Amino acid sequence: MGKPTGFLEFTREIPVDLDPRDRIRNWQEFHLPMPEDKLKTQGSRCMDCGIPFCHSGTLISGMASGCPIHNLIPEFNDLVYRGLWREALDRLHKTNNFPEFTGRVCPAPCEGSCVLGMNNPPVTIKTIEQSIVDRGWEEGWIVPRIPSSRTGKKVAVIGSGPAGLAAADQLNQAGHMVTVFERADRPGGLLMYGIPNMKLEKQKVVQRRLNLLMQEGISFRCNTEVGRDITAQQLRSEFDAVVICTGATKPRDLSVPGRDLEGVHFAMEYLTSNTKAVLNESHPEIHAGGQDVVIVGGGDTGTDCVGTSIRHGCRSVVQLEIMGKPPTERAPNNPWPEWPKVYKMDYGQEEAAAMFGDDPRTYTTTVTHFEGEDGKLAAVHTVQVKWGKNDQGQFGPHPVAGTEARLPAQRVLLAMGFLGPEQMLLDELELDRDNRSNISASPKDYSTSLPGVFAAGDCRRGQSLVVWAINEGRGAARACDCFLMGRSDLPA
Repeated sequence: MGKPTGFLEFTREIPVDLDPRDRIRNWQEFHLPMPEDKLKTQGSRCMDCGIPFCHSGTLISGMASGCPIHNLIPEFNDLVYRGLWREALDRLHKTNNFPEFTGRVCPAPCEGSCVLGMNNPPVTIKTIEQSIVDRGWEEGWIVPRIPSSRTGKKVAVIGSGPAGLAAADQLNQAGHMVTVFERADRPGGLLMYGIPNMKLEKQKVVQRRLNLLMQEGISFRCNTEVGRDITAQQLRSEFDAVVICTGATKPRDLSVPGRDLEGVHFAMEYLTSNTKAVLNESHPEIHAGGQDVVIVGGGDTGTDCVGTSIRHGCRSVVQLEIMGKPPTERAPNNPWPEWPKVYKMDYGQEEAAAMFGDDPRTYTTTVTHFEGEDGKLAAVHTVQVKWGKNDQGQFGPHPVAGTEARLPAQRVLLAMGFLGPEQMLLDELELDRDNRSNISASPKDYSTSLPGVFAAGDCRRGQSLVVWAINEGRGAARACDCFLMGRSDLPA
């Protein structure tokens, strides 16, 4: 695909970002678009590799390898190289309902498994994907696709995150009448409130797609929590099928002394508060301006907390990670095409380094307790850990004597991941669950223990990537369509 010798002639390029000191002044996206000629050149680097692992979408060592929604990556790379942008958009939409989302927030496991990446920097797949769909919007190629006929069947989708939106989109295109129930005041779930605006703009990107889905016939009922504002049994009686896409929203807590002090928050509380304020042009309920901030946990959520705290004007920011610092190159036990577990500076760490002089992350460190004054957080006490086996042969972190430290802090943000879905709705439906408290549903047909009730996304598989959620939403939609109609023309 692409130019046969492109990977030999051209080097990898990615979009230029605004300088960290400039971009932290607002909540706008900071990746600058690449010129068309450069995008064509990057597309030409895609090799005729024979077996393109980039769209394999498998799990290796528990991590995604290749694109979970099986984007036809070599094909759209070749089309961009040849200047056939409209055709590239059509290829992209065959597998991906929302490439403007994944092109911005996906960590790009496709690039981690790119064959060229075995001994050279991989193809800039993520940048090309976003550029294709952004051009599609700019050129007016993306327009409402209103189904020509309706089946008369009604489907309720619970949750409007990426899995719920993908399921709703597919089911609507199959001709069913779809209603999406969302407990927040706006649809979008994680896309709306869990990811900061500078990473995924709400009005320009998320709301634009939501408006299109509404024009195509999907109904959204916000401020409606199933199990509280409307019973799950009501939905089952009023709709022909139900698809549960509530996500894994139960956060992992930190049970140490002082946890109840004022100033200690879950990361999602903080990020949601901030996005609501950005959308309403108001002051967020939880603000880090002028404060010493400690973020417990890494990953994308931790990085988002770093970037948000800096934009609030924090006095300092420290990010604690219990794991060790990754190597700068793949370790022998992390071979291609596994996801590369290597050290990198994400946007939040880049901004912290620009403001405070260094990467804010402190590795192999955990919290022992929080210190307070008059009920308010004053400091975080930490200790370094060493990973190894205990007397019972269990592998885990062990505190290292003499490494205790005290960090001044008036704001702590817990970004340690999620334990699974909230249980109230699941209890009401008496759904079977797995040993991690997720909904027990077959990965083949997404069916739960109740006939006509399906589950997809993080509430079924556990905390994962946006691209996996889209994959699951599409799969559940096909299974639901088969249940309703006896067959389905939706893609497998």
